[in-house]
Amino acid sequence: MSTGPLSEDRPSDAIAGLLASLSLFASLIGLAYRPVRVIPFAIVLALVATAMGGRHARLAATALFVGGLCFIVGLAAAVITEHPIF
Repeated sequence: MSTGPLSEDRPSDAIAGLLASLSLFASLIGLAYRPVRVIPFAIVLALVATAMGGRHARLAATALFVGGLCFIVGLAAAVITEHPIF
């Protein structure tokens, strides 16, 4: 019997997951509150989490997709309802 190598989690994996989840939260907040101020910051966080890679790569990719979608929907909703975008 042999066992496979143990995969140890790096601290950067935890930071990447935290950044990706923070990006998701900020994107959804930006959807309701001034999308041009908040969502680009969230997209930058998602890009940093994606660059860090690791165990949370799918979460970071999801954060990028949700950030882009929230930016488009948030801008459209702000223009339609005549709310400020900045």
